[in-house]
Amino acid sequence: MKEINALELKKLIDKKEDIQLIDVREEHELELCSIGGELIPMGEVMDNLDKISKTKQVIFYCRTGARSGAVCQILVAEGYTNVYNLVGGIISWSNEIDPSVTKY
Repeated sequence: MKEINALELKKLIDKKEDIQLIDVREEHELELCSIGGELIPMGEVMDNLDKISKTKQVIFYCRTGARSGAVCQILVAEGYTNVYNLVGGIISWSNEIDPSVTKY
């Protein structure tokens, strides 16, 4: 599974790279904090494959990186070669990039 860290993601965002950022947390978690991206909860990913780019770099995240990592593994098994897991998830983003992002 391919991974990306918070600093690498920040650089992509700052350069306005054409990436797709997907949050696999639940809606109630999104209400606590977000780093952007489209919400597709983990349990709904397989029903929303049409929303996931097969050409852009697609970066998945969750709270700690565990759920998004599992999603990436499933998608790689489905033939996706362009998916990346945000290591450490939103916690890592809060620690390394933006401390105003709520940790929970």
